[in-house]
Amino acid sequence: MSRESEADPSGEDLLPGALAGVLPGALPGTLPEALRAELVAFRRDMHMHPELGNQEFRTTAAIKARLEKAGLQPRVLAVGTGLVCDIGTVGAAGAGSDGVPVLAMRADIDALPIPDTKTECAYRSKVPDRAHACGHDVHTTVVLGAGLVLAELHRQGRLPRPVRLIFQPAEEVLPGGAADVIADGALDGVGRIIAVHCDPRVDAGRVGLREGAITSACDRLEISLDGPGGHTARPHLTTDLVTAVARVVTDVPALVGRRVDTRAGLAVTWGRIESGHAPNVIPQHAELSGTVRCLDIEAWRQAPDIVVAAIDEVANLHRAKSEINYVRGVPPVVNDGEVAALLRDAMVARRGETAVEGTEQSLGGEDFSWYLERVPGAMARLGVRPPGERTVRDLHQGDFDADESAITVGVELFTAAALLDAATRDR
Repeated sequence: MSRESEADPSGEDLLPGALAGVLPGALPGTLPEALRAELVAFRRDMHMHPELGNQEFRTTAAIKARLEKAGLQPRVLAVGTGLVCDIGTVGAAGAGSDGVPVLAMRADIDALPIPDTKTECAYRSKVPDRAHACGHDVHTTVVLGAGLVLAELHRQGRLPRPVRLIFQPAEEVLPGGAADVIADGALDGVGRIIAVHCDPRVDAGRVGLREGAITSACDRLEISLDGPGGHTARPHLTTDLVTAVARVVTDVPALVGRRVDTRAGLAVTWGRIESGHAPNVIPQHAELSGTVRCLDIEAWRQAPDIVVAAIDEVANLHRAKSEINYVRGVPPVVNDGEVAALLRDAMVARRGETAVEGTEQSLGGEDFSWYLERVPGAMARLGVRPPGERTVRDLHQGDFDADESAITVGVELFTAAALLDAATRDR
């Protein structure tokens, strides 16, 4: 993998005084310029070569090579992409050699099947209809950078607790690659897990934090409607399939919204409709698909029965035969209070009180939630908006980009969290 710098951080005091007093406000120092430049180059190379879920072979090889150069022993996951890498001594049972649970840091490494539409960008995607439009290249670089810093601290005998790096494939593929990572034993011995997600509404240099639910549940819905078809002159003699589809599109979200507490935020939104080939022919087949999102985990558990019943009611009313594929996705990411406080303390220690802001629960889905079903953890929103910019941008758009100073911020956040977590457990 090409980089602007191959400088190795070995021998440099990456976090001077970090262990002399591991308390908020007592973590001076910053990343060496050579390491910052290398991480930016790594992110840009990854941005130029996006790979879809479970196809991240080049990305996996690049991460593995850099970790091995730092003296670490990463392990490629059984699915063939993604890696797990321990820093420090981890016993056979998974926990640290002194029995203290491991702190895990997770990044997602896959890209999206959309074109990169940035026109004036030297590192825009070189792969047609593929783009890192959700910031996974930044997430990966942050965890890689934190791993390089912590590996050097371990070499110096200054890392008090083991840390596990998790580079997860297929986050964008429901129900998410987290299940494969967990099945591969990546959470064995883990006591806490942390992650970041890029947020283009937050200025670079800041993070957004929230205790409790920070994302929503997200499922996928695929429906086929069928009827005998016929002439548009005689819709009364057949199933008016286009009208049936239109009623499913409009009536189902309304019905669903009236069958749960409105505070649960259960919402059906359509993304695709296909039917018909001629203006005077009532088609025999129609397809539509969309997502089901929910703010409340209990309502999410009831959602399949509620949504399927509503679809059947509307389809039957219009004499259409329905076939429903309800694909379970992910529950909400629910931040543990103590781990969210750890991330806040780490950010304050490195950047001060003004570097942390509150954030609201989004309707986006994230399979980091599956880890939190097993161990306590928290996700922070990593600011990637250039300070002063007021253009409204969003994720999953072809022109998405990040202020690369956010990489340094994320590395500082994770390294400080690792040290503060150790100090908190020791007290």
